[in-house]
Amino acid sequence: MTKLKIDKQEHEFLKDAIKHWEKDGLLHADKADELRSTLEIKGFDWMRLAKYSFWIALVCGGVSFTFLIVNDAVVKWMKSLYYTPDIIISIISGVAAAALFFLGRRREKLYPEKVFSNEAVVFTGVLFTACCIAYLGKTFDNGSGHYSLLFFASVFVYGFLAWRMQSKLIWLFALVSLGSWFGTETGYQTRWADYFLGMNYPLRFVMFGLVLVGTCQLLRNRKWFAYFWEHTYVVGLLYLFLSLWMLSIFGNYGNLDKWYNVKQISFFYWGIISAVVAGVFLLYGLKRNDTIAREFGITFLILFIYTKYVEYFWDNINKTLFFAILAASFWLIGRKAEKIWNLKRTD
Repeated sequence: MTKLKIDKQEHEFLKDAIKHWEKDGLLHADKADELRSTLEIKGFDWMRLAKYSFWIALVCGGVSFTFLIVNDAVVKWMKSLYYTPDIIISIISGVAAAALFFLGRRREKLYPEKVFSNEAVVFTGVLFTACCIAYLGKTFDNGSGHYSLLFFASVFVYGFLAWRMQSKLIWLFALVSLGSWFGTETGYQTRWADYFLGMNYPLRFVMFGLVLVGTCQLLRNRKWFAYFWEHTYVVGLLYLFLSLWMLSIFGNYGNLDKWYNVKQISFFYWGIISAVVAGVFLLYGLKRNDTIAREFGITFLILFIYTKYVEYFWDNINKTLFFAILAASFWLIGRKAEKIWNLKRTD
């Protein structure tokens, strides 16, 4: 019988599941032993290595390109291209992006097992798409500085490509472009003032994150959105909680000079609001068995608490005591988490 090769975490999960079914009488002891014998822990997670290797390759490629363009010969060549019309660069980038998307799509059909190398090709196509849109914007730029329209256009371009290619990676870029459009558009509408409708940037993105998360809940049971629902939900929560974290530090101040002259205790209520929101998502996740909401809630609740601890006590208590309290608190959290984990294993 062929054994199922899985990593250690999956092995523990399946062993616990078989044990649970055996205990409840859903599996006979012989069958349970037979199932356990088909499990085998993989010696090395080659898939994870492949994933990280491709991402590192892309980063190194970018660094290599950076060093290339500072080379004297290359700089001279690039200067000769300075007067190349923007529309030509846009067209060349667009053709390159289309070719890479076609290649990525073809590779997905021919080599579906090469997940990460296929994603690397698609990712490169996304970068060329961004270049195409940027230079197209420069072509028709009238000096208004309304470049948020480029981000708005890229939302639809990436959205269409993601839907057409069924690519979650491209969908992520559509969501990032949506956030970029919101930030730059609100800045443009206020002539880049500190506030938009009385809100600084973190508070604006709290509202943006709430709208995105609320939209996800409304579209939760729509079949046409199911493929992208989880990624949209996660990105919406990231917008929300990262903005809340920044809000707990900076408050609703849009000017760093003014913020610097205000005592941090003045932002205590923003910390309470952030902690309450995290607690609400934690309770919602526990009640509705929503793993994503639960993990975001507990993670950022802890982050908010420790951020305030550092802000209020770093300059006010002895450093030995400061780190001793940190050590004790993390030890208590670890002990409680271990106890909960052991309880779940014995259920």
